[in-house]
Amino acid sequence: MNRVKTFKTILWAITGLAVAFGAARMIFGLGAVSNLSDATPWGIWKGLNVVPGIALAAGGFVVTAVIYIMRREEFHRYAKITVLLAFLGYITAATALVAELGLPWMVWHPIIYWQHHSALFEVSWCVMLYLTVLFLEFLPTPLESTGSLAAIRRFLTKYKLVLVFLGVMISTLHQSSLGTMFLITPDKLHGLWYSSLLPILFFVSAVAVGPLMLILAVLTISALYRKPIETDILAKLAGASAIVLGLFGLIRLIDLAANGKLGLAFDGSGSAVVFLIEFTIGVLLPVAILSVKRLRRSQAGLWVAAIAGVMGIGLHRANIAGIQLVHTGPTYVPTIYEIGISLGIISAAILAFLFCVERFRMWETPWEDPRQAPEAAPEFDRVADVWLGTPRIAGRTVYSLVFIVALAAGLAIVSTDRIESSGIKEVRAVPARGGDTLFVDGNLDGYGVSFAHKAHVDREGGNASCSRCHHMSLPHDQQSGCATCHSGMYTAADVFRHDWHAGPDGGNLTCNMCHATDRERSAESAKTCDECHKDLIPTNAQITVKQYMAPSYTDAMHGVCIQCHEQKAQQLAGKESLARCATCHGQRQTEYLPAGVYEQFRDTSFNRVITPPMATGGQSDGKDAE
Repeated sequence: MNRVKTFKTILWAITGLAVAFGAARMIFGLGAVSNLSDATPWGIWKGLNVVPGIALAAGGFVVTAVIYIMRREEFHRYAKITVLLAFLGYITAATALVAELGLPWMVWHPIIYWQHHSALFEVSWCVMLYLTVLFLEFLPTPLESTGSLAAIRRFLTKYKLVLVFLGVMISTLHQSSLGTMFLITPDKLHGLWYSSLLPILFFVSAVAVGPLMLILAVLTISALYRKPIETDILAKLAGASAIVLGLFGLIRLIDLAANGKLGLAFDGSGSAVVFLIEFTIGVLLPVAILSVKRLRRSQAGLWVAAIAGVMGIGLHRANIAGIQLVHTGPTYVPTIYEIGISLGIISAAILAFLFCVERFRMWETPWEDPRQAPEAAPEFDRVADVWLGTPRIAGRTVYSLVFIVALAAGLAIVSTDRIESSGIKEVRAVPARGGDTLFVDGNLDGYGVSFAHKAHVDREGGNASCSRCHHMSLPHDQQSGCATCHSGMYTAADVFRHDWHAGPDGGNLTCNMCHATDRERSAESAKTCDECHKDLIPTNAQITVKQYMAPSYTDAMHGVCIQCHEQKAQQLAGKESLARCATCHGQRQTEYLPAGVYEQFRDTSFNRVITPPMATGGQSDGKDAE
């Protein structure tokens, strides 16, 4: 079992690194570990874990349909494994999706906020429902060894056929709808991958690769644990998969030819090379191997065909999900942290799969040699070797140590510079078009909005209107940046900071200086900020302090613009769309920045507050602005 221990040790090390990187991502945000941006919102997690992962998990509905609906009992011994593969595959995709979401705590929103015109809404609901169905399908397996929950197991077993029907229906819907999502990208997705038949191609490729993924898992178990397998039974699954895989390739070629795009595969471009590689290893190679009976019945043939088919379809999905998409920003290259998280999610899923194989009765075939079982008694000279206990206890000791060491190493190599730069940044604006128009770059990534500053000042009545946007400053400071108070990117922040005011390192104020002695000490009974800080609000501002919680950075920035635009949209004829996002975000181009300005601008400290002279009541000269 040394090969199993070595394999698990590697997986635990990768998982430890991924947990460290994932913690940095969740605590400090996407910018701390990722090169994703508004211009490239989908990266390696979508391209490697989510979109391909859902396809590779398709064996759950394909094989169960063959077993329970088509009554092919010879495949029944693999029913538990295929359900487990699907269950873990969807958990992997869901975990990667949560990691990639800018606001991961809002992943539940599709449950409440229904966007029924969106294909992604349908995919979200189907994934959630299918995960539930897969959990209920797999639950009887771990319940086999429990007596107290036998009633639940009998109930789920009794209605297994209902669960299978639900699984087939839900999977059919979202496997095709996943392709439907990309129908809105005709100008972004390369012609060799874009097609009006994407929903059909996604479904057919999932049906083809699902059994191949099951075969690959069975072969892996056989190699690791020396489990005997029936190649004749696997050959039947492989033969059926080859037929569907050939159908997938045929549909794709006919579609390319019908749309006059087949020549793109031979134009010598990088995309053409990728297409030929993908089609060769994903379709031609496995179909050729599995078409020969002798090769189909051999383990070597099954190994090559399964690996080629899985990699080919995975590459096909990855190309559609990101590699062959045209991006408007800089070339996206995943960071080592993104790669580590992606591989860690896969490693954790494989560890969970091996755990279930070792602990539960995943199929009826016993171990060929009892000494090869995962829990077999150790055989060595305890005088010469160090004995860590039984194999199970020894494994826990070794794997825990490897995981902790890898976790510590991961935390140590996370870039502190990226963490610092991923925090809340001041809204930066650099002059463009002679200084009358500003380029607002809130994320310091070269993408922002063009803001006609002088035109707004003139329309609103000159310098007297400055306080409508530049509304508050810290005491004795007329140049406070927005993020100074609005320090939470998406959550409200405490502006008052009671501990600072009362602490010796801050204001060092006594309670009675703010709270009346005859009233309960609370925010409602305390003095307002402007009672002590007379210069907190500009003299010409029409603002009243109502609370000590500042809205989120995003809400504050959007609120200043959107609220005013909504009012103007009602007042001005022909400006009904003024409050829509595209009014400001319609052009996200870096050419608004004069040559050399952006590079110099980005190198400035993230903590520096760049503020316009107009914040003090003077006329903006376009040299710097907030």
